[in-house]
Amino acid sequence: MTLDPHTFLAIVAMAAATVLTRIAGLVLIRFVTIGPQQKRALEAIPPAVLMAVIAPTALVTGPAETLATVATALAATRLPLLAAVAIGVFVVAVARALIGA
Repeated sequence: MTLDPHTFLAIVAMAAATVLTRIAGLVLIRFVTIGPQQKRALEAIPPAVLMAVIAPTALVTGPAETLATVATALAATRLPLLAAVAIGVFVVAVARALIGA
């Protein structure tokens, strides 16, 4: 298998952009004061991203996936993101076993 130089350069450039963006964020956040409203808005982002990722699956697949989406959405309002994802995986596995989908 050969690696095209353009592909390799693109991968290196994307990796560098990712690292620089993360480092810049850590450096720049030192100069920003985050108030309570901004903190609440930032805390709402992970569950919103999770729902944006799984909503298309819930709308175009079977009942097991829809049930798991509802369970994940409810769990994401009260639990950490990893726990909500784990609950969603568990619910879809059990629902598929019971429904036979």
